Amino acid sequence: MKFLSLVWSNLKRKKLRTSLTMLSLCVAFILFGLLSAIKESFSAGVELAGADRLIVRHKVSLIMTLPVAYKARMERVEGVAAVTHQTWFNGIYQDEPKNFFASMPVEPEPFLAMYPEYVLPAEQKEAWLKTRTGVIVGRTLAERFNWKIGDRVPLMSPIWPRKGDEAWTFDIVGIYDGEKKGTDTSGFYFRHDYFDEGRAQGEGEVGWYSVRIQDPEQAAATAAAIDAEFANSPYETKAEPEGAFIQGFAQQIGDIGAILTAILSAVFFTILLVTGNTMAQAVRERTEEIGVLKSMGFTNELVLALVLAESCLIAAVGGLSGLGLAWLFISAGNPAPTMLSVFYLPNHYLGIGVGLVLALGLVAGIFPAIQAMRLQIAVALRRNA
Repeated sequence: MKFLSLVWSNLKRKKLRTSLTMLSLCVAFILFGLLSAIKESFSAGVELAGADRLIVRHKVSLIMTLPVAYKARMERVEGVAAVTHQTWFNGIYQDEPKNFFASMPVEPEPFLAMYPEYVLPAEQKEAWLKTRTGVIVGRTLAERFNWKIGDRVPLMSPIWPRKGDEAWTFDIVGIYDGEKKGTDTSGFYFRHDYFDEGRAQGEGEVGWYSVRIQDPEQAAATAAAIDAEFANSPYETKAEPEGAFIQGFAQQIGDIGAILTAILSAVFFTILLVTGNTMAQAVRERTEEIGVLKSMGFTNELVLALVLAESCLIAAVGGLSGLGLAWLFISAGNPAPTMLSVFYLPNHYLGIGVGLVLALGLVAGIFPAIQAMRLQIAVALRRNA
């Protein structure tokens, strides 16, 4: 620590250059934080997916429906513990396409039993069971539109018009929270019986089934048994683990993880060059001074450590400030609720960020530091003579 003032004085010698380098690092780590949060939003459902849950959809496409009668047949398949269904409703609030959110008709009790990560107070659950037009909404969605229990919400659906071309109306009877951080609380779930009686077409059909299996180790065998049950029928099925289903759904717009990794790799490679160039210039400008330090008794190892400390200090100030600003921005709320179901920065990404700060400082400074360490006193003192 006694050499910290010396390191800091060297950084202040070229204030503009040092400031611009730190600012570049700050921007890079802000980008790292934001892209990490976006990546987490697309992958959160995969990581939180139940290992004992399968999704069963139409073999051809998710947009094709299945008969509601399939539920009873699935329940008889060996290894199946419970079955419930959902249907993509595509509700639009206030006739504005931007007011789109995930909305689905479900069977209340089987649905809540299938997804225990959705926490709903007992009295609100009872209200949902008693109210035919009742709906439960996630905390994030309720905050987005300032909804509260007792509000009546009209929705239009381009997929499922209501008989008589009337708007679907729902009464909010519950607001659910997530059991774990990262649980999607942007959903809108209403009763399937109300939906099935009111829709103008497709009665007796559902979008897909959620299946709880008795033994997660036998997931593949149970999925194969379900598909075999409906083989060669007009509605053949494809059963797969819930995590694989969610991942496949997200990757319809591309491999988000690979895209974000490529962007961050390019950014950090550029920042590495910028920081390395800054340190190389700093060492070249102080060649004579390094010779003087060595003549005063500074060892080669100490000179190496001082240059690396200077590089790491630049990286720490710029990188950690960037991570801090990214965390503050992300904590302020979800900027795109229609695209991102969850938006937060997990602690492990902060740990990765701190590790990248240290690695960037060491890699950017190692070659200039080795150059300074190997510099001979006589050569250094006569270079600027």
